[in-house]
Amino acid sequence: MIDALKSEEIVEKFGGRFKLTAVIQRRLVQLLEGARPMVERDGRTDLEVVIQEILEDKLEIDDSPVEEAEALPAADEPLL
Repeated sequence: MIDALKSEEIVEKFGGRFKLTAVIQRRLVQLLEGARPMVERDGRTDLEVVIQEILEDKLEIDDSPVEEAEALPAADEPLL
């Protein structure tokens, strides 16, 4: 299953390795927080589940623009 990461096909699904890595990371966090897998687990690790979800086109990137008010903290809020 992890061998799929060596293929350029999976990298191109999201437009590059950076975006692929970000998608994998976000989905892993969701699974760790209790989200249900979109494929059968069949004894797979969370990482293997995420890779299978990607291979089956179950995940996509939300490219909608973020409102400026949501993206930046208020002037009186600390950045940390």
